[in-house]
Amino acid sequence: MMPLPGLFLGAHGDQAGRLGIVSSSPPQCKTLTPAGQEQIIGNDCTFMPITIKDVARESGVNTSTVSRALNNGYGVNDETRKHVIAVAARLNYRPNRVARGLVTGRSHSLALLVSDIRNPFFAEVARGAEDAARSGNCDLVLCNSDLNADKQMQYVQSLLEKRIDGILMNSVSMLNEEQQAQLVASGVPIVLLNRSPSNHTFSTVCADNESGGALAAKYLLNLGHRKIAHLTGPRQHGNLTDRARGFVRALQTAVDPVQPTVLHGKFNFAGGAELTRKLLDEHQGITAVFAANDVMAFGVVRAALDRGLRIPEDLSLIGFDNIEFSGIVHPPLTTIHQPKYEMGYAAVEILLRLAREKAKQTPEHRLLGVELIERESCRSPLAKPRGSSKRSLV
Repeated sequence: MMPLPGLFLGAHGDQAGRLGIVSSSPPQCKTLTPAGQEQIIGNDCTFMPITIKDVARESGVNTSTVSRALNNGYGVNDETRKHVIAVAARLNYRPNRVARGLVTGRSHSLALLVSDIRNPFFAEVARGAEDAARSGNCDLVLCNSDLNADKQMQYVQSLLEKRIDGILMNSVSMLNEEQQAQLVASGVPIVLLNRSPSNHTFSTVCADNESGGALAAKYLLNLGHRKIAHLTGPRQHGNLTDRARGFVRALQTAVDPVQPTVLHGKFNFAGGAELTRKLLDEHQGITAVFAANDVMAFGVVRAALDRGLRIPEDLSLIGFDNIEFSGIVHPPLTTIHQPKYEMGYAAVEILLRLAREKAKQTPEHRLLGVELIERESCRSPLAKPRGSSKRSLV
């Protein structure tokens, strides 16, 4: 058998079982002695991974001592610990986390399942989740459902088969009873992102979406708008439904009540543009729009500009999320800020706690505050025009 360049274990001789370094031509197997010198041990080499037993043999200690030394455990003096670490580095030893997981019952891996990875909102959530996972000595696996409920559940099944320690989900739609039962039966901790705790089955981390919707409504009312529209996602979509509820309620319960126009569609850039075209075709005189998220708001602008409307001179616009682009575009987008990084971090904190508890997984629900970020995409409908030139957000 022609040996490949790399790390090998000698198959015969006094040094059998010792680390070999091989060149492709000629195919000689070599070992590194404790002094760091090369020593030829033969030509017939078979690739094998370095194990903890190899480290123990080279270090002159038992495997439990190696394990404690490499994991900063108790009962190992500093000199021995340094010696074991040096030997492990020289042998290029890498712990087998799969094998360790079979013993501990943990994979030290968490999953973040998002509905649309193109939305910058999830980049900031992922940053928080990844930082929290690292602090808990865990890896974070990112999965994207592409707004597809079937793909979402296929990912969940795959993650469960891989013995994932916990799943942070921004689900495409409300989980039905069968899906909830499947997740509960798995015993794997689940945290739902941006879902209000309508039941106490799973832990949740959510921004105060209803209050955010109310903030948007009151802001537009204070500017003097009366012909107001709300463009949002599907009728039953957790956080978007909460935003719509807060927005509509605030308008309807105002001193001078307003009945807004509400249109449902896809909650992405294309959906925002499509709903705006429908709005302008079917509802005359609209002066302000509240988009369910910032990405939809950018779609609103694209469609409005295509119709010759200016932002904010002809149409005021407010979004939700406060993604980074909302402050960069021109004019900057007025929006409702939700703490995206903090949401991801908090959700993983909960997952780590639930993974440690195992048998006793008490659901936890965190509601994070929101705030209005006033920029330049809204104005009073009674204000005098500031010029005829078009202004673009994109």
